[in-house]
Amino acid sequence: MKPARSHRAIGQVAHAYGACLRVEVLESPEGFYIGTREDGLPFSRESVEYYPSRVAAERALMRGTWTQRLLPAQKNVLPPAAA
Repeated sequence: MKPARSHRAIGQVAHAYGACLRVEVLESPEGFYIGTREDGLPFSRESVEYYPSRVAAERALMRGTWTQRLLPAQKNVLPPAAA
């Protein structure tokens, strides 16, 4: 399944971990990305893409042309039955 393009203002990865945080452009050694932060610190990377510049990342955020990262599906694994 291909991740959907996103126009969301709230980070979906952050939301999956119980936080309601707005997406914004953040920077890492890999480049600029769309993510969330809490208390001034990065919390989640929301975009699949890294961008070469802040301007490119801001443009993608504004236009909604970035791709939302998806979390792996949580598996309901039951412990083995006692023998």
